[in-house]
Amino acid sequence: MPIYCNDQNKQFHLTNGKISYIFQVLKNGSLGQLYFGKALRHRDDFSYFQQNHIPTAASCHYDKEDPAFSLETTRQEFPISGKGDFREAAIELESENGLGGNLFTYKSYELRSGKEKLTGLPATYAKEEEATTIIVTLEDEKIGARVQLSYTIFHHHPVITRDVKVINSGAQQLSLKKIMSASIDLPDAEYTMVHLSGTWARERHIKERQLVQGISSISSIRGASSHHDNPFIALKRPETTEHHNEVYGFHFVYSSNFLAQVQVDHYDTTRVMMGIHPHQFKWSLNHMEQFQTPEVVMVYTEDGMNGLSQAYHNLYREHLLRDPWKTEDRPILINNWEATYFDFDEEKLLPIAKSAKELGIELFVLDDGWFGKRNDDTSSLGDWFENEKKLPNGLESLSEKLEEIGIKFGLWFEPEMVNPDSRLFEEHKDWIVGNPDEHLVFGRNQLVLDFSRKEVVDYLYEKMAAIIRKTKLSYIKWDMNRNITDAHSNALKQNQQGEFFHRYILGVYDLYERLTTEFPNVLFESCAGGGGRFDPGMLYYAPQAWTSDDTDAVERLKIQYGTSLAYPIYSMGSHVSAVPNHQTLRKTPLETRANTAYFGTFGYELNPLELSEEEREEIRSQVEFYKKHRSLVRDGSFYRLLSPFEGNETAWMIVSKDRKEALVGWYKVLASVNGKKEQVLRLKGLDENLLYEVNEEGTHYGDELINRGLLLPTEFNGVNASVAKRGGDYQSVIFHLKAKE
Repeated sequence: MPIYCNDQNKQFHLTNGKISYIFQVLKNGSLGQLYFGKALRHRDDFSYFQQNHIPTAASCHYDKEDPAFSLETTRQEFPISGKGDFREAAIELESENGLGGNLFTYKSYELRSGKEKLTGLPATYAKEEEATTIIVTLEDEKIGARVQLSYTIFHHHPVITRDVKVINSGAQQLSLKKIMSASIDLPDAEYTMVHLSGTWARERHIKERQLVQGISSISSIRGASSHHDNPFIALKRPETTEHHNEVYGFHFVYSSNFLAQVQVDHYDTTRVMMGIHPHQFKWSLNHMEQFQTPEVVMVYTEDGMNGLSQAYHNLYREHLLRDPWKTEDRPILINNWEATYFDFDEEKLLPIAKSAKELGIELFVLDDGWFGKRNDDTSSLGDWFENEKKLPNGLESLSEKLEEIGIKFGLWFEPEMVNPDSRLFEEHKDWIVGNPDEHLVFGRNQLVLDFSRKEVVDYLYEKMAAIIRKTKLSYIKWDMNRNITDAHSNALKQNQQGEFFHRYILGVYDLYERLTTEFPNVLFESCAGGGGRFDPGMLYYAPQAWTSDDTDAVERLKIQYGTSLAYPIYSMGSHVSAVPNHQTLRKTPLETRANTAYFGTFGYELNPLELSEEEREEIRSQVEFYKKHRSLVRDGSFYRLLSPFEGNETAWMIVSKDRKEALVGWYKVLASVNGKKEQVLRLKGLDENLLYEVNEEGTHYGDELINRGLLLPTEFNGVNASVAKRGGDYQSVIFHLKAKE
């Protein structure tokens, strides 16, 4: 039984043999948190997990007859403000007459098999036999409001998801000013907080900070999950390593403003909260209206940071990505952007596509510049019809010619944006985000279309759907190249402007939902100036994301390594680009560029017509190699071996679920001078009893490879040229392991 409900003492125990999550109803009717961690044997009463003691005179006790019961010193599940707890609250809800000291008390619970879809929001999903959900209802009778706290435990994953629904059950209008999707109080503060931060072209670098008394947080108020802080945090113990000891993970399935906050109080209790950022948020609820929050995915593991990652990878592959792309091989693509930028026409594109087809590439993607009168980034966004000077025969003709070549067709869109120099802007100036009577801020010479308006979403749907139909598109790259400023909708009343950001992203989700439902076989890749909206909400609709605009193989080691903390490898758009690299001017070997890009969704950002025959032959081999192993990349278990944040070398590997096959990547940025005579790389995840053939050259048992390590090729040291197999800067080696029958 995955959820035990003790009606007598009002305790709830969620467990699946991997984890346990236990909470109870407190004496004042609110919910108290008892335990989250390794699975425990069930018993009738866990109340002793929360010990109340008489606090100091500085504390406020809830009940005058019981000075030991203070919300300030009690671990809670859904904390409120104004009743003695001076820590951050999970909700701020105000009535018309100004009442805001909420007191939500327990009313009932309901058990359900499986997991219901969240209205209008992306979320994990599960069949009846895969998960169990408990919905706990709390009520504030004074202001006439109910909250429903939903907890889903997956039967085969160390995962619990949480979300909240707020319902106005009274007569007065209510104003929701803050609502967290999840809050949990942990009993101590011996944690390091891990998060993924950066900026454009260096997204999701791993950052760590030791928890101390006070608040540690990451957030975004940009209208997107952002390049700068990803909606993911982990709390690991001081002794936790990559592969050992306990760690908690919290991940927000949302693509707009968020807050992830960890507060350590004066007794070293740690309160973790995650939800929509309260900045500029205010939602009005009339009688029987409701507000549904996005969900938080919570993981606990004893298997270190890599165990946390595998828990997220497995869950998202099975319960977030949608058919058919959760199991289908993704096509190897070539994008024309770095080959031509805006300077192209049909006569220039077709030879590139033909050459790519000859190399074994399966999909040709036409990037920015194919529409309106667009020749640079100053015009035509919003005018989704062919640029007649570049494509005089239209997209349909180009599609037919690509089909004759034998290569699939993909197209770039930036549907959320508009240039003032466009037909759409002239016809619908009121569709932009921002008050037209005020100064408006530009980004990349463009403004944002107001996706909180249904007519805007309808317009974009009709335009995009028509192009998909007539061109038989196989792929869409959905870009978003600026964040939201001047947050104002011309269609919302002044007292509704606090709803704008959330209504905007609901509009984005609506357009994605409509397009992916009508065209399930079109592969969507999300992009936001690179990795500016790489989050689980987007993965629900677009099973892969452009990881970063930075395609430099050396920089991608850190970006892809950091991204792997929370996201499946097969969700990362990872391509081989031209050198000198267009973001760093670094020149790396073609081999190393591919060896980095193999660990993701593989493709190219270059002009094959400019390659030498030797380079073309090398790319043919790369394409053939990836086709042979992409199902392993998609379905295998990922292990991080050496961190680029800690040294000159990086290593990682993917192991098949049956542990009979593996792919290992090893990378060294700068060459060593007269380094180690022998260098080995210890592997993970193999079967110690199996004999593996390595690169069809030699055999080793799994226990050797795990405990002694895999011997790396000899590095050049100035005098050993006859035996050296690697040397110089930007080295890399790929090892393929196959168990002998």
